Amino acid sequence: MENTNIREIHFTDSIHYELAKTAKLMKMLTMQLFDKLKIEISLDECSALDMIACNDGICQRDLAKLILKDRANTGRILDSLEEKGFIKRFVDTKNNRLVKKMGMTRKGLKALREISDKIISYLENVTGVVPHEEMLKVRNVLRDFRLNLENKVEMKI
Repeated sequence: MENTNIREIHFTDSIHYELAKTAKLMKMLTMQLFDKLKIEISLDECSALDMIACNDGICQRDLAKLILKDRANTGRILDSLEEKGFIKRFVDTKNNRLVKKMGMTRKGLKALREISDKIISYLENVTGVVPHEEMLKVRNVLRDFRLNLENKVEMKI
């Protein structure tokens, strides 16, 4: 005899599933938007460029952790951005060791502003179904959740 009082728990009913699926859909939408708007850098390059803009003088290893890419992929992204003239690399010291760091060029800052101007209004239309105050709450909860995850996940970058 089947017990109908026991509610089955499914992964697809969890916050983890909703976050993962939402993130995948958002990435797909953003990649489609980059293609539609003929943005000439990839989403990964844009993420790296934005992180470099926010963290001038960052080293490749720290950037890799922020964009969740291994160092080899991060290196390829940086090579492409440097070839396009969007970043500059330089050698500095960290803990008495030579470290390659990077910073934005004027061309890179200009490109990042143009890309942001193109995509922000479109993406705001996507999130516009949720009131602004609620969206801020969601963002803050997700940030807290992510920071907690960052303390638990072993990042081998």
